[in-house]
Amino acid sequence: MNIRHKTHGSPSARFAYLKMKLRRIERGRDRWSLRWQAALAIVDLSILAFFILGPYLRSGPSYLIIDYAIAVWIMIELAARALATSSLSAFLKRPMTWIDLAILATLLFPNELFNFAFLRAMRLWAIGDSPLLYVLLTRAGCSAYRDVARACLNFLVFLFMVTGFVYTTFFYHQDGLVGFVDALYFTVATMTTTGFGDITLPGPLGKLTSVVTMIVGISLFVRLAQTIVRPYKVHYPCPQCGLQRHDQDAVHCKACGHLLNIPNNND
Repeated sequence: MNIRHKTHGSPSARFAYLKMKLRRIERGRDRWSLRWQAALAIVDLSILAFFILGPYLRSGPSYLIIDYAIAVWIMIELAARALATSSLSAFLKRPMTWIDLAILATLLFPNELFNFAFLRAMRLWAIGDSPLLYVLLTRAGCSAYRDVARACLNFLVFLFMVTGFVYTTFFYHQDGLVGFVDALYFTVATMTTTGFGDITLPGPLGKLTSVVTMIVGISLFVRLAQTIVRPYKVHYPCPQCGLQRHDQDAVHCKACGHLLNIPNNND
């Protein structure tokens, strides 16, 4: 009874309690934390859906309403993340901080910065960085596919980023979803080096975009293929040398020979 009164009594105690709750939402693995992480993941997917459906909404009054509502939400997220971080310098060192600031700028100035709207696809990285993905895969009995899921997520982020850039730069003038579909079609054809040639990007910028898309796209394809075909290894840091990945039935560390005690999840 006294502890509860002390926790919620002084302003400093309430502030520390709030920081603890925010950190729990961000990195916790209990049911309460996972529910919050799932809700945040749904919001991130909704932001991506809003960007895809933008061609249908941009001519109506609801577009700016939703746009500024998402901007307010990202402001709240940034403030909460800054509050949960131990220091301002640590908060500024996070890549997601600068990604969210760039996305916030595109939302606050949609007419001036529409060419940078493709950055909103990077919000998908927040899903892969949270414990939610690992817990869901573990509960589904698919923990062995954690690296595959992250490789797929990285591929999707790059796919939507390039598609968004191509769309806003070269196809934004087209009505409806036709321009976005053409941008997606071009991106997939370029990333897979299929090169049908029925849709090409004009000018030096278009050629440079195609070159970067092919180089990075084929690299992500190779990375995805590697994670699918390579033997499954468990993530368990060796106490002696720190090697992270080991065979599932490993008894000794291959790097230093230290005796391991890898937990058996009976899967």
